[in-house]
Amino acid sequence: MGAIRLSTGYAKLPAAHTACACLLAAAFVMVSALALAQEAAQAPGAKAEQSPGFLATATRWLGEQVEFINSGFKDARRGVENFSREAGLAAKTTADGAKDAADAVARIPNARVVTGHEKCRLASNGAPDCVAAANDVCKTRGFSSGKSVDMTTAEICPPKAYMQGRSNDAPCVTETFVSRALCQ
Repeated sequence: MGAIRLSTGYAKLPAAHTACACLLAAAFVMVSALALAQEAAQAPGAKAEQSPGFLATATRWLGEQVEFINSGFKDARRGVENFSREAGLAAKTTADGAKDAADAVARIPNARVVTGHEKCRLASNGAPDCVAAANDVCKTRGFSSGKSVDMTTAEICPPKAYMQGRSNDAPCVTETFVSRALCQ
């Protein structure tokens, strides 16, 4: 029997690969040359600047609107945070005031207003200091402390000044007395 020989065409394949590679290389060189020519044409100073297209303008406008809305939301958030902080401070101040008022009301049943006549000492600046006098009035009535409610002021002059008709150079002094005190 004779040998059958099949021809598959493998001998023609390397030539086809070479031709295809040369064609791709030529296409790559042409595309590169076109890109370089386009870049040279768009170089600064080579051509006047083109106005942006509709899409670029619309995109820029939308971006500005989003920025504007975001800044409005940020300002509103800051306003709400500031209001919240101020409301918290007001509530705390009100609560402290209510607590102080409740403490004062709770002490009222134990508090009494008493009358007396206690001379106020003079402070180092020459003004009357009636705190100690109010405490003394309350302590004589059995309370632990007190605050002055009513004071009396009198000008005390020596009898000789009254006999001479009270001239301006008479040695008179002003004295202050606690006449009523709130005792606790």
